[in-house]
Amino acid sequence: MGKPTGFMEYERETAEAARPKDRVKHFNEFHVPLSKEKQRAQGARCMNCGVPFCQSGFDIMGMTSGCPLHNLVPEWNDLIYNGNWEQAYNRLKKTNNFPEFTSRVCPALCEAACTCGHYGDSVTVKENEYGIIENAYSQGYAAAKPPRVRTEKTVAVVGSGPAGLAAADQLNKRGHKVTVYERDDRVGGLLMYGIPNMKLEKHVIERKIQVMKEEGVVFETGIDVGKDIKAAKLIKDYDAVILACGAKNPRDIQAPGRDAKGIYFAVDFLAATTKSLLDSNLKDNKYISAKGRKVVIIGGGDTGNDCVGTAIRHGAAKVTQIEMMPKAPDERTDDNPWPQWPKICKTDYGQEEAIAMFGQDHRIYQTTVKEFLKDKNGNVTAVKTIRLERKKDEKTGRIVMEEIAGSESKIDADLVLIAAGFLGAQKYVADAFGVTLNERTNAATAPGSYATNVKKVFTAGDMHRGQSLVVWAIREGREAAREVDESLLGYSGLSVQ
Repeated sequence: MGKPTGFMEYERETAEAARPKDRVKHFNEFHVPLSKEKQRAQGARCMNCGVPFCQSGFDIMGMTSGCPLHNLVPEWNDLIYNGNWEQAYNRLKKTNNFPEFTSRVCPALCEAACTCGHYGDSVTVKENEYGIIENAYSQGYAAAKPPRVRTEKTVAVVGSGPAGLAAADQLNKRGHKVTVYERDDRVGGLLMYGIPNMKLEKHVIERKIQVMKEEGVVFETGIDVGKDIKAAKLIKDYDAVILACGAKNPRDIQAPGRDAKGIYFAVDFLAATTKSLLDSNLKDNKYISAKGRKVVIIGGGDTGNDCVGTAIRHGAAKVTQIEMMPKAPDERTDDNPWPQWPKICKTDYGQEEAIAMFGQDHRIYQTTVKEFLKDKNGNVTAVKTIRLERKKDEKTGRIVMEEIAGSESKIDADLVLIAAGFLGAQKYVADAFGVTLNERTNAATAPGSYATNVKKVFTAGDMHRGQSLVVWAIREGREAAREVDESLLGYSGLSVQ
């Protein structure tokens, strides 16, 4: 363990964030990392519990508790405390291909399950992970390590999000020749164009991609498989194909007036901003600007929060966020005990910024859209909403949200962003390969398998499991890689956990 009395001697300490009113002036990351000495103290707080829930990664009541990658958290916390940073990096990389990503964007399921958090403050697992990987780059531990032996087997990976990259990284380390196809102009998928720069600066992705290239992975960008290149050609030219194309169908809001101008899906809003930022520092004006506009964001999740932070950085005049569900409690309730994921109210960075900029909480709970109002030119001018209440469905016993008659209201808006989640894989890719989709429009496989109904074709990530977290995508990519490796060689030397 770290230090036997560490959790009693040291308080939890995390990286300090810049003040909201300062950080909204730019699109860069805004946390100041802890010093090595402070990170050692945080590592000392880890007690190497008899049952390390932090690395368990199992479901409790439909929610994941602990890390799905089964990161060896107590081990590398101890190594940090003892100053053995290189070995800490080696232990971290055994289970996680991309700690430079997860240490920035993961919601830290590990910390929510930390035993120290049962009665006090959890260990700063995410903070320590960040320290390990950034130190590894600065000291050269994270440099390229090409495989010594090649197998002459070839694999095509379609999609360069976290699942595709994890699969490619694993299979390349095994010695297979891997080519990754990406339809966008830059590699990274969701990481590049779905997550704003202030959460994950894109040079961090490019740094890792450069390492993968030096290790032998080939990246082909601007190629939309199923349109620019036939699926049959990939199946013919490669020994295996992995489809990791994500869950790219945004859930729409079907209400009268939906055809009004000024209504966009959140993913398009975020992607356009990032691309313009990278291409020209927003000088090309090829993005959906929120400057001076009254913005209504439909959806209270992470994507909705990202839209809030991005709109404020554009210079929005006002931001309002609508959420169907009731406001979560500020503290755990009795029916949500540790080590379950805490179902409590989360005020994320964008929401903090909105409160600081506008002087009040901008979130409206238990509300949904009834109609989009527009002017004579077809531009959206307002959103008509109605309040909801929780009720128990007498037939199914499920809790449902029902409209409250007479509770209609109106919110002025000239820009509406729909951040209501995603519904599944885009059908044209599956159709191009002849891959069957299940009832949730995800690529269908047998339980515990990543092989599709088409010989040589596998799937992983959100395309397989539906919209989820980056850590789940990485785990799926690793598991799919192992299955592909077994299909190519008859056995696998790749570890999953």
